[in-house]
Amino acid sequence: MTVRLVLPLFLAMIMAGPLSSQPVAARESAQAAASLTVRDYEIREVMVRMRDGVGLHTVIILPLGANEAPILLTRTPFDASRRVANRSAPTRAALLQPGEALFASDNYIRVFQDIRGTGRSQGDPSVARPVRGPLNASRTDETTDAFDTIDWLVRHVPESNGRVGMIGSSFEGLMVVMALLEPHAALKAAVAENPMIDGWRGDDWFHNGAFRQTSTLDFISFDMRGDLIARGERDDYDTYLDAGSAGVMAERTGLEGHPFWQAITAHPAYDDYWRAQAMDRLLSARSLTVPTLWVGALWDQEDGYGTINGYKALEPQDTANDLNFLVLGPWRHGGMRDEGSALGALEFGEDTALAYRRDILKPFLDRRLKAGLSSPSDIAPVTTFETGENRWRHGAAWPSQCPSSCEPYQRLYLHAAGAASFAPPEDPAASDRFVSNPAQPAPYAPRPIHADDPGQWWTWMAADQRFLSGREDVLNYATTPLQSPSLLAGEPKAHLYASTTGSDADWVVKVIDVYPDDVSVPEALRGYELIVSAEIFRGRYRRDPGAAEPIGPGDVSLYEFTLPAVNHVLLPGHRLKVQIQSSWFPLYDRNPQTFTDSIFFAPSAAYRPATHSVHRSRDAASSVDLPLRPWTQ
Repeated sequence: MTVRLVLPLFLAMIMAGPLSSQPVAARESAQAAASLTVRDYEIREVMVRMRDGVGLHTVIILPLGANEAPILLTRTPFDASRRVANRSAPTRAALLQPGEALFASDNYIRVFQDIRGTGRSQGDPSVARPVRGPLNASRTDETTDAFDTIDWLVRHVPESNGRVGMIGSSFEGLMVVMALLEPHAALKAAVAENPMIDGWRGDDWFHNGAFRQTSTLDFISFDMRGDLIARGERDDYDTYLDAGSAGVMAERTGLEGHPFWQAITAHPAYDDYWRAQAMDRLLSARSLTVPTLWVGALWDQEDGYGTINGYKALEPQDTANDLNFLVLGPWRHGGMRDEGSALGALEFGEDTALAYRRDILKPFLDRRLKAGLSSPSDIAPVTTFETGENRWRHGAAWPSQCPSSCEPYQRLYLHAAGAASFAPPEDPAASDRFVSNPAQPAPYAPRPIHADDPGQWWTWMAADQRFLSGREDVLNYATTPLQSPSLLAGEPKAHLYASTTGSDADWVVKVIDVYPDDVSVPEALRGYELIVSAEIFRGRYRRDPGAAEPIGPGDVSLYEFTLPAVNHVLLPGHRLKVQIQSSWFPLYDRNPQTFTDSIFFAPSAAYRPATHSVHRSRDAASSVDLPLRPWTQ
């Protein structure tokens, strides 16, 4: 069975193919025969008992002759056995995934564990088990399971030196962060690669209240059936448009009974259910004791919120600047584990992912996990890749201090005739209007859209936005060509004054680098319109994310929201563009534009065209605050 998939972690797990359908005895016999081959490793599979007696299936890969070796642990919902599927491999390098090569060639004990209720572990399954508290009255959560696992490893793996690190990407990154809430004394290092931190504000399930329907329903389908939603060759745009609402799509695909789907539909707003799981809020109330490396992707199409906000939650506690570290690289979600010399049409001049693993990740872990801090030097507190100029920068903080001669933010205003400038508008009344029709929503990627196609899913955030040219429901505002290089480093902030003839609306704001259409750039990038930061906001939450409220028809409201982190050099001759639209379909569900209690189950009659107005007057000056400063070598 060939499977195209949505989430990069799914790719790592699923593209290897389904688990063997052979009987267990036959598989074990084949594995025993393979064990007779001369190998440079040993595999141990054990059930590690948690404090409530539940056994968690744990795979331990040891180098032959290991002694005083550090342990590197990953806790996963994606089947630990798949990480060692090729048991006839003669070397750890051949056994493990390519991104593990640096550890395969070293004296690391690599451990993978199925979290409870997944893979071969015992316990009740839960896609997102809350921490102990109002939403979880039991004795256990992923924090206690991580603690108990580490405690078992240091007591039952005599080849180890008693020092444990945790590493994980995406949902596995969330498992790393959970372990930081009550860390075991043996946990000496943590690496959270694009972790899910807040599923409502800006990670997997919602972005500012807008529901990420295609990726979330695929995740639920995978959790429920071990596979993604069956699509055939039909364009996802047509499939989801035909279904109407996300609720109908869940019913058509047999997902409506899944507990997590029921939880999501019961909590569309940012209520206590989501607040209690917001890891940045929880981390900020804990003491920082474990050296932690936060790793983010600048074109993360899934968890663009997690890395930066996890880092920011802990940074105030890092008074000596030696416990909280940040890396930002030019990758898609999970791209730091893959080959990183390019992303779509963008080329970076080197394998940036390998550079990260070799020059940052490995030294970070070696220094903290090997006995006696064997690595003579440490990494910088902050390492960022400046796209546009394609160079690494090492610093003490992020964003770096703005020189005294500049402001940390510059406000880019919208003007008439599609212009944008840093001068505020002077018109007493001015706006631009467009009709937003739910029957023809703006797509998030060029059609046909197949969100289960990794090639399309991985690169859509870096795709040329000229595919939207000609759409009358997309507004564009661009500067004149820049005269000198400037660095965008930080999180842009949208200040959108808007009104609608409907009673609800979504707003998408993009910051785009428009390349010159001439020989000064490579042919593939001439005239290219590159997203450097973009986000969506559901209008019903403009006053309170915890309570939906209809929009008064014609009322001019201020929509303020933060866009994902950017670290990009704008070169001379390039232009800055702000692009505004009201849909990003089918990744995000359509807003009916008629206020309903639940958009998940909105009736078809609620989906009505509405005229949206973006205001750019003296007293209602729509703008984007840009962390823009002069760039220096």
